[in-house]
Amino acid sequence: MSQPVRVRYAPSPTGYLHIGGVRTILFNWLFARKHGGRFVLRFEDTDPERSRDELIEPMLESIRWLGLDWDEGPDVGGPYGPYRQSQRLDLYRQELDRLLAEGKAYYCYCTPEELNAEREAARAAGRPAVYSGRCRHLTEAQRRELEAEGRRPAVRLRVPDQGLVTVRDLVKGEVAFDVAQFGDFIIARADGMPVYNFAVVVDDHHMAISHVIRGDEHLSNTPKQLLVYQALGWEPPQFAHVPMILAPDRSKLSKRHGAVAVDEYRRQGFLPEAILNYVALLGWSPGDDREILSLDEMIQLFDLDRVSHTAAIYDVEKMAWMNGHYLREADLDRVVELALPRLQAAGLLDAPPQGEERRRLRAILDAVRQRVRTLDELVEASRYFFTDVEGYDEAGVRKHFDRDDAIPILEAVAETLARVEPWTQAAIEQALRGLAERLGVGTGRIFHPTRLAVSGRTVGPGVFDVICWVGRERCLERIRRAIGWIRQRRAARAAQPAGRPGGPVGS
Repeated sequence: MSQPVRVRYAPSPTGYLHIGGVRTILFNWLFARKHGGRFVLRFEDTDPERSRDELIEPMLESIRWLGLDWDEGPDVGGPYGPYRQSQRLDLYRQELDRLLAEGKAYYCYCTPEELNAEREAARAAGRPAVYSGRCRHLTEAQRRELEAEGRRPAVRLRVPDQGLVTVRDLVKGEVAFDVAQFGDFIIARADGMPVYNFAVVVDDHHMAISHVIRGDEHLSNTPKQLLVYQALGWEPPQFAHVPMILAPDRSKLSKRHGAVAVDEYRRQGFLPEAILNYVALLGWSPGDDREILSLDEMIQLFDLDRVSHTAAIYDVEKMAWMNGHYLREADLDRVVELALPRLQAAGLLDAPPQGEERRRLRAILDAVRQRVRTLDELVEASRYFFTDVEGYDEAGVRKHFDRDDAIPILEAVAETLARVEPWTQAAIEQALRGLAERLGVGTGRIFHPTRLAVSGRTVGPGVFDVICWVGRERCLERIRRAIGWIRQRRAARAAQPAGRPGGPVGS
């Protein structure tokens, strides 16, 4: 790099951090770390109608939770602060005054009604609906007259009447725009507040930003920003517009596609490393078929040359699958600590267990996490270890409880489990396999109805893990209850007229 790498993420505090923002942060962060540069966090909060100060800290907290950091920002400071636009108004005013003094910008007194009438007339005549420049050549006397009417002027940039603005993009290549489609655009509103395309240029220049990496929905803003750079006599940074993130049906991403705020994913039990891994692959490839990447591997491999030119497709199911991988690979004690408040909130635990009970909890969660994707699913899949079975899987009932031999098999299982010593997975397995051999049936005829009776479900951890960690007394009580339930079901079905369906599947 010819100059030190300095990149930034500059959101408006108008909402919570979503997947698109995470991807922008991550790409900038990876680029900075790859090149030994600086990652700057800056808030664009000059829109008083939309910006909300109370959203800044939640956004910072979401970034921290993801495991990313920043070298400069509103909370840590830095040599180019302040890092909120609302605190940089004197700087914007200084650059505006310079453009006005040099004749590169001018005051515009047009009212919204006049501007709207201009646009309608241009559309009716088949012309681009851009500003006509009617205030370009106002005299000082005309300005005083308009101000005497109570009009407060905006500031417009004086744009060349013709020509092209070429964006040299590190992802998309060269993209040319005709200046005729812009007209003299506003760079400061009548209340004195700078507009985005002006303030962002001033900020990026004065913060020595070397590369602007952002979503390609901003590409249409870039030629206006280049015109501001040109007017101010500054060298622009290098631009890289990364592809949009679309829903699976290639429509705009929304909540109905699972695109919720990062904080919501956190509440659902996603792990930050899984979110970052998945988001990194939305529009970027490491150069091979790998899907599981650590942050260190991403830093090593990240390159803008490997960013795709086409839209990325967001699939929350794929992210959930990836989260399941990280949940299985995570340190078990970490999983326990993450699960504990969720188990307590679900009413499954009164307090964090100690001693033998904590060992039991670790074993349960270790067994259950092999088949789930999120911490929420982990809690739900663990429920029957802590509370009574409230019902039985309907398909499992028809397949395993409605067989003629279901009751004698469960009676034999209960008798066998009552004698198992020691109470370990290995001893339980040996006893139940021995039972199947004595009865002359396949092991499935023993294992499946037993799992259903003990857990109410047909899938989950290994059946020997389930039996062991539910505990002997609970297992025996649940099997006896299941036998009674089967008898009641059969009696109810026998009492019904022919052709009527059986009773409900419940406890």
